[in-house]
Amino acid sequence: MEFCSSAEGAKFQKVATEFDEEIRKLGPSPLRPKSDTQKKEKAKAKAKA
Repeated sequence: MEFCSSAEGAKFQKVATEFDEEIRKLGPSPLRPKSDTQKKEKAKAKAKA
């Protein structure tokens, strides 16, 4: 856990980016049904096309 005051914008950016990277490394939630994940992936692919 990190503390960032409102005056530490650069620190907040660094902490938030590192947190996001760690979450993405974990992958999809094992608690979420696979059908939800597959629907979102199809929607993303369709939006990119």
